[in-house]
Amino acid sequence: MGRVALRARLSVVLRRLRIENLVLIRKAELDLAPGLNAITGETGAGKTILAQSIGLLLGARGDATMIGPAGEEAYVEAELDGEPNDALAELQPSGEPGLVLARRIFADGRTRAYAWGRAAAREDVAAAAEQAIAMSGQFQQRRLARPSYQLDLLDAFGGATALRARAATAWRELAGARKRHDETAASAARTAERLAELRALVEDTEGLEPETETELRARRETLQHLEELVDGTAAAAEALAPEEGEGAALLVARAERAIAPLESLAPELARAGDELRDVELRLRETASDLRGYLATLGSEPERLEETEAQLEQIADTRRRFHCETYDELLARATEARAELAAVDAGVDPSEAAAEALAAAEARVRELAAELHAVRDEAAPRFAQAVSAELAGLGLGDGEFRVVVSPRDPGPTGADEVQFLIRPNLGLPLAPVADTASGGELSRIALAIAVVAGGDTMVFDELDAGIGGETANAVGRALERAAQQAQVITITHLPQIAGLAARHFRVEKVPGDPTHTRIAQLDDDERASELERMLGGAAFLETLKR
Repeated sequence: MGRVALRARLSVVLRRLRIENLVLIRKAELDLAPGLNAITGETGAGKTILAQSIGLLLGARGDATMIGPAGEEAYVEAELDGEPNDALAELQPSGEPGLVLARRIFADGRTRAYAWGRAAAREDVAAAAEQAIAMSGQFQQRRLARPSYQLDLLDAFGGATALRARAATAWRELAGARKRHDETAASAARTAERLAELRALVEDTEGLEPETETELRARRETLQHLEELVDGTAAAAEALAPEEGEGAALLVARAERAIAPLESLAPELARAGDELRDVELRLRETASDLRGYLATLGSEPERLEETEAQLEQIADTRRRFHCETYDELLARATEARAELAAVDAGVDPSEAAAEALAAAEARVRELAAELHAVRDEAAPRFAQAVSAELAGLGLGDGEFRVVVSPRDPGPTGADEVQFLIRPNLGLPLAPVADTASGGELSRIALAIAVVAGGDTMVFDELDAGIGGETANAVGRALERAAQQAQVITITHLPQIAGLAARHFRVEKVPGDPTHTRIAQLDDDERASELERMLGGAAFLETLKR
């Protein structure tokens, strides 16, 4: 029962899977390990229910027939590492890392999706799950059919991640340069009008600082509650140290004078005397501070009117220059000053925008060419490496090829990638997702994962129709893949299960009703399960004769 030594960079992607009342599973919670996880059990015990549960998270349709007898709802929840997609980011609780995705099936057949316990669109939850989990079957077929996914795999293999990030940045900069160029070109016919607008913007925002609006709002709040502030502050100051009569400070001073003569008679009273003197001083200082603040509160209604007028002027300026926020107004004013300075220096805005656009286009072309060179060099190496893996997985009669072809430029460059395969000699090359059967597709996905790495991989059909040395080869390939990514495999083969870092057994428990139990195995239980998978003790004994 070998164990894989994981690379330091590997972390668990699917940490925990919870299932409640799904078909025969009453309740199960799987704490999954990094590397290879094996799920085994007798035929019909309910292993495929696990695959169904992950399929629900990936967007598969659910209906009332999937609800078990233990209640009126079925529920699946996964805790994953990773970042949420844009659609779910606003639902993420502050300070909570990772993802918590779930699906619930109701008795009337309706389903609902959740992220961190908050309702979300099924499509958004499925997209987030698919970013982290690759599952065999229709989900893997859908993934492998996407040119963008194939491009991601080739770039990961070729080491183009940093170059792609620069290309994406250059593409965003190009979009900005195009927008500025178009705006400048459109306004070229009304240059004088635009310059007048820029000067008006600069003039109307003169003297405005980043904190001006916040300060004005705070001042308005104070002035609107001036009477309460004056009354409350004056009452507090009088209570502490009144102009006439006794206040808190005087009462504390009286207590201190009563204690002071006694301190020489009872040294233990010295601390009380010190504290009373300190409290009296702090009370008088607080009263003084309150009166000082009271003096700053002017009662002139003109101050409130002036503050309201300033805020209204800012709001009016925002409306006139179509700015959603005060910060946007200041940013527009800064841009206006820079443009006016350029005009005053004799720079033609149209010419400058055209030059910036040309430079941005050249940068995009340059990075696209660099990416193409990396992909062109990596494609045959990737194809050769995958072919070598396929040969060991019982798919060695055919051919795997990576075709890099041009397309319109975009944030990932100007290339399109297609994975082609010829499962058997004499057949034409065809797209991977359109050619392979379920079991073959799983082995192709495994071969690609061994070569390129990837996300959490879930295999349900991987051992279909294989055995013997091919089963050993598949197990070794899973072991290699598990050095780069988390792997979860539902298997009948002891050659595969024996290599797992964590082993779960699914078994059917008779009763009324019958239900399925899933348990993580310790070393002794695992040895017994592998013995069962090999045919049982009695069968193994016959082999010794």
